[in-house]
Amino acid sequence: MTALPINVSRAEAQKPTMRTASGADAVRRLTASVVVAMFLCMPIDTIAQSSMTRAYLDRFEAQKTSVVLPDGQRLAYLELGTRDAPALVLIHGYTDSARDWAPLAPLLTPKFRLLIVDLRGHGASDKPDCCYTRFDFAYDIKLLLDALHIAATDIAGHSLGSIVAQTFAELWPGSTRHLVLISSTGTSFGTTEPAGSPGSAKAHAPSWLIDLAQLKDPIDADSAFMRDWWRESMRINPEFFVSRQRRDAAAIPARVWRAIADQSLVGVDLRSMLPRVQAPTLLIWGARDTLVGDAGRDALRAGLARVEVRTFGSLGHDLFWEDPRAVAGVISEFLAKK
Repeated sequence: MTALPINVSRAEAQKPTMRTASGADAVRRLTASVVVAMFLCMPIDTIAQSSMTRAYLDRFEAQKTSVVLPDGQRLAYLELGTRDAPALVLIHGYTDSARDWAPLAPLLTPKFRLLIVDLRGHGASDKPDCCYTRFDFAYDIKLLLDALHIAATDIAGHSLGSIVAQTFAELWPGSTRHLVLISSTGTSFGTTEPAGSPGSAKAHAPSWLIDLAQLKDPIDADSAFMRDWWRESMRINPEFFVSRQRRDAAAIPARVWRAIADQSLVGVDLRSMLPRVQAPTLLIWGARDTLVGDAGRDALRAGLARVEVRTFGSLGHDLFWEDPRAVAGVISEFLAKK
């Protein structure tokens, strides 16, 4: 199997076409192929364990490329797998990056053509001054698929990424084969407002929104705020992984932190468009997730017509970091269904 990093230049953006590989592209392509081949020769347990090493993360990140979309935004992503395998888009959470999926990627690569994105404002993608609604994020995904000439895809998202995945499926049902929502909600994230209750969700917002209002550039990756932000991740991941996550999150301008929270996470009614989802949908939750309450879960289940639910009793919000093999297994099983 080969990895397929694809670059589309700014001049080609209005009419996306594949660019002839340069020497550097060829080396990157060969390196990616070797990495994938190494994983395919390993037992699955070894793959899961090897995912969280410095060397693996270095190789994973070296495969990242980018495309300039027709709207002028540069979107970074990784492409792993084979061109003739079913496409599967993986979308990360708030202040994260494509690296989120590093533990899961080698477990899915044998069966899928993975497209792992850095959402706008995150990772190596552009960080424009405006436009961070769930619709903006979803439109970027659609433009990427158009650039790669992919008409239909499976799509999976975690946390904020699950909201983006929901939105994509709502807007482009004909382009969505299956939908996988991990640690998702049918109401706003990060509020204590029950589903259907009156009033502004922002009035029920947690203390982290107050911290965001005070966040200033440059953000210190080792500050008390950032260490607290990643405290739960430290419990389940090695320091070298979390330190990279903190570093990338600190590179996100404070204005972008606030814009995403205001426009996509808090005070957003997700329930109204859920009936537009036509794709079979898998909901994956960890029973110990403290960010998604019962109201959000109930609203999501109620709003979707074709839904399956898998709950892992011992896992939390970042459950595919805690047990990547188990999560990859249920995803693969679900996506194999017609």
